[in-house]
Amino acid sequence: MPSSCKDIRAALASCLQSSDCVLIERNRPMDCLRPPLYETLPTQCQQLKRGFADCKRGMIDMRKRFRGNQPMAVSKELEGEKGGQLYAGKMMGTGAKATGGREDEKEGVETVVGLDGEKRVVR
Repeated sequence: MPSSCKDIRAALASCLQSSDCVLIERNRPMDCLRPPLYETLPTQCQQLKRGFADCKRGMIDMRKRFRGNQPMAVSKELEGEKGGQLYAGKMMGTGAKATGGREDEKEGVETVVGLDGEKRVVR
């Protein structure tokens, strides 16, 4: 198995080992991942199972073949960073000032409608 899924697999295994399904009810971890007992697992274990399935699915997804799966420890969502759209390797929209769609209401800028009906910006 590639190294991109090893971290999440280990986290899922430790979560299952510490769950009530294995410790108290004495079920096998594989049985706890199946539908009748799956609902009794903690939310964290359910999320890890979903993440592990997505990771394994990403290994054969042709759109991710070149980039590969993101390692769990480097995931920006876990670190609290906000992801954005990349353009030529740089974040888009970081250099522009937000106007809220009202570009004609900036300081020192006025929009004038000419006699021919065209809008012109006057500074």
